[in-house]
Amino acid sequence: MIRILIILSAVLLQIEAVVAQHAYFPTQGTIYFEKVTYTKARMKEMMNKMGNQNDRGMRYDMSGHMSEMPESVTTNFVMQFDQQQTLMLSEEASGTGSTQMRGRGQGGRGGGRSGNMQMAAPIVSRGGRGAGQKTFYQNLKSKETSIQVELDEKYILKDSLQQVTWRFTDEYRNIAGYDCRRVNGATTDSLYLIAFYTDQIPVDGGPVLTGGLPGMILGLVIPEMHINYWATKVDFTNTPITTSWKDKKAKEITMTNFFDLLSKSVFSRGRANSQQSRRSIMENLIY
Repeated sequence: MIRILIILSAVLLQIEAVVAQHAYFPTQGTIYFEKVTYTKARMKEMMNKMGNQNDRGMRYDMSGHMSEMPESVTTNFVMQFDQQQTLMLSEEASGTGSTQMRGRGQGGRGGGRSGNMQMAAPIVSRGGRGAGQKTFYQNLKSKETSIQVELDEKYILKDSLQQVTWRFTDEYRNIAGYDCRRVNGATTDSLYLIAFYTDQIPVDGGPVLTGGLPGMILGLVIPEMHINYWATKVDFTNTPITTSWKDKKAKEITMTNFFDLLSKSVFSRGRANSQQSRRSIMENLIY
């Protein structure tokens, strides 16, 4: 009997060694994300911040449409990644996805995971249109980023990766089949972030332009903006990240020059605190 136990123990140890030897930590693939924007909550917060005389007309117009608004909007995104870079765009832009409007009590998969941690409204262009489709690119080695966005015309906004100070917690959550650890973060502009990353994908990237952790971010919550991103599926492939995402007609411009361009636009007109306006524009562009 003792001999049998010894043999079984040896076999189990060998199996564990084989499994450990062949553990697969992928560094290239595609992640599918859901972005949930809690539109009513976001709109109420924006209205509360509109306190001066110049904002009264806009605030009245916004309040008149509150009852017609859905509780939330869900947009699907696709993010390609490897050890050097990430590229994220909406499934709708790629022709494979859709945007869903959700009514009261119909929180999406991301909303269900996050409880009452919620999300942001899109930027409005100078011509009054929505911000349109956005594409996010980040070079994880050089720490450079690009956002392709359509306002009155298409721009490629170039900048360095936003600095985030992360604090680790002992909370874990399973997202898209991966055990993820929670970290709390703050940007240099004091925007509070909650991220869930997995070290089973050893790439320091994440949705939109997030990263800087010892693994891939599969969940991102921005409470102040009422926005959540949750991974729903991860595929591992050897397909290289496409280089054809840039629109040849888009104007390449630095983020600083972009803000100068908007200095006399609807974004900052009549607002006393230009720094706050700049922060708001930046956050809406990124998240």
